[in-house]
Amino acid sequence: MTDTSSPAHPSRHRRLAGLLAGGAVVVVCGGLAVLYGMGKLGKEAAPECRTTSAIVSRVDPFVHGEVAALNLSRTARLVPALAFKTAYGAAMTLADFKGKTVLLNLWATWCVPCRKEMPALDRLQAKLGSDDFQVVAINIDTAKLDRPKQFLQDTGVTRLPLYTDATATVFQTLRADGQALGLPTTMLIDPHGCGIGTMAGPAEWDSADAEKLIAAARGS
Repeated sequence: MTDTSSPAHPSRHRRLAGLLAGGAVVVVCGGLAVLYGMGKLGKEAAPECRTTSAIVSRVDPFVHGEVAALNLSRTARLVPALAFKTAYGAAMTLADFKGKTVLLNLWATWCVPCRKEMPALDRLQAKLGSDDFQVVAINIDTAKLDRPKQFLQDTGVTRLPLYTDATATVFQTLRADGQALGLPTTMLIDPHGCGIGTMAGPAEWDSADAEKLIAAARGS
């Protein structure tokens, strides 16, 4: 993908949307094993991730039903540094959530599956959000930047703060790392910032299956 940072170039936005939407189709039709088998999960484990393998083993029995598409990490390693902004323009990074188990979700207003998934993520946050768990949903629209806030209002989302990256760099970073191809993309991350697993495509995140999986990740 080329630079998508300028809202003044709607053709770039359309290309980004086309690539991501196309990727989502591949995810659904091609299968997760092919996509994530090409990732860079074979890197040496980071020291910060010394307990992640145990978390992955604990989560593994709960990867079924509504969350069966979660692809668990083969090697414990840090998620790449990700930077984004709040609805008020304040800079944030993934590191700001250190100490919490995080369900990171990338979405866009033009992503049809995201429209159904966002309310489920909102309900998950309402049920399980706490000092040690947070849903972090990042919008990657690169044009018409007033739309994400309206999208959340239209879909009844009230518990999830609006986080944005109008350059879509967070997506490009995870894509380069073998962790994202289309939208939505969701990552389960441990309190040290290490990846537990990645899901391509939507899920029923407020389901009993999802709640049990999150509980296993938290060790509760």
